[in-house]
Amino acid sequence: MSNIPADLKYIETHQWVRVSGDGTATVGITDFAQEQLGDVVYIGVPDLGVTVNGGEEAGVAESVKSASDVFSPVTGEVVAVNEALEDEPEKVNEDPYGDGWLFKVKLVDQGELDGLMDATAYSEHVAAEG
Repeated sequence: MSNIPADLKYIETHQWVRVSGDGTATVGITDFAQEQLGDVVYIGVPDLGVTVNGGEEAGVAESVKSASDVFSPVTGEVVAVNEALEDEPEKVNEDPYGDGWLFKVKLVDQGELDGLMDATAYSEHVAAEG
């Protein structure tokens, strides 16, 4: 079974979001997603300063098996990107909830988080897909 941390929120396309006390949100792909992709060889993230919209495409993850769009769970301005992934995309496989994060945004609306899945709902979603 995939690792599904309880402190995160999730969307159906297998991205997670962790909100910090300063109103920024870190986004990444889930353990389930990286397992499905296989060995990640490239991660495309949005540019700094760009506004991403919740539920819309914000990047791409490419593996030896396939390519998959990455969606942003929340709306906001991109304030950081994980530059380490440029040289070490395998961090997404090794630590999807830690060093393998993709980008950070300054949240526009904290209320948007209410519409996302918690760990229990996401676990049920993954089980239904399996």
